[in-house]
Amino acid sequence: MRIRFEGVNQAYDGQALFTGLDLEIPSGQFFTLLGPSGCGKTTLLRMLAGFVVPDSGRVWFGDRDVTGLPVHQRGVGMVFQDYALFPDRSALANVMYGLEARRVPTKEAKARAMAMLERVGLGSFADRSPATLSGGQRQRVAMARALVIGPQLLLLDEPLAALDVKLRVELRAMVRELQLESKVTTVFVTHDQEEALALSDIVAVMDRGRIVQMGSPSEIYRRPANGYAADFLGSANLIATDGGHCKVVRREDVEIGSRVIAGGTGARDDIEGVVEHVEFRGSITGYRVRTALGIIHVDVWSAGQGRSYQRGDEVRLRIPGDALVVEAK
Repeated sequence: MRIRFEGVNQAYDGQALFTGLDLEIPSGQFFTLLGPSGCGKTTLLRMLAGFVVPDSGRVWFGDRDVTGLPVHQRGVGMVFQDYALFPDRSALANVMYGLEARRVPTKEAKARAMAMLERVGLGSFADRSPATLSGGQRQRVAMARALVIGPQLLLLDEPLAALDVKLRVELRAMVRELQLESKVTTVFVTHDQEEALALSDIVAVMDRGRIVQMGSPSEIYRRPANGYAADFLGSANLIATDGGHCKVVRREDVEIGSRVIAGGTGARDDIEGVVEHVEFRGSITGYRVRTALGIIHVDVWSAGQGRSYQRGDEVRLRIPGDALVVEAK
């Protein structure tokens, strides 16, 4: 199902959040709203759910105007960061809830709920209460509950944020598999760029109620539209140049201990600096280097590094010739 925001305006306490926002989400895609707290991504998600009605403008599900439609009539599945499970119901009863609310016969509801629990790997936990489940297991129950109703639209409100890193990686793979199987249009809200890049078909980078860039993960990572998008993606260095532009340099493309190749950047031919911090992260070693142009972060493959640098070492940085020049903001 295709989703569309049309001329949406929304203000809080007299401050405009959205002004004439137009946005289209193609049918069957995993679409991510990526941005910092307060940028408006959760408000857009709540508009889709029906919890927020825009001051003006329309929200469309396919050819249906749902702007004023109540939550229970939208056919939407939601998964929240805090799981929102009923503590006094078993895992099975939690998954059955949406079906029972839609007056699906109990026998059929139970069979469908059990099948979905089996799909998320929790068939043997059907009788367990949420309190006896781990955080990852509770989130699997929440996903099962959202998908079992066969939603037209699946909304994911930072559902993995409360989990540890290893479990987040495991569950995001499951989330993507379930979405691909069901082919349900999915809108995912996150401030985590790694999750956005790993999961999405399309990513929209947001800044204060505006979508500053939208495209595939590869497009927005390799060709950021401006300095804000490059900086928020978290894997770039911004080096000021003349004319209000900045050089976008991928951290992993900067080599330490080498002469600079920086044709056309407006910067000096050499960027000399001092290592301020060294962070060993297994396969990668991260360096923070102070230069006359500011702090530059460098990631180096640990195994391929001829020598390791220490705090206080003087180094020279080399910038690749294909680094991007973008608007500063």
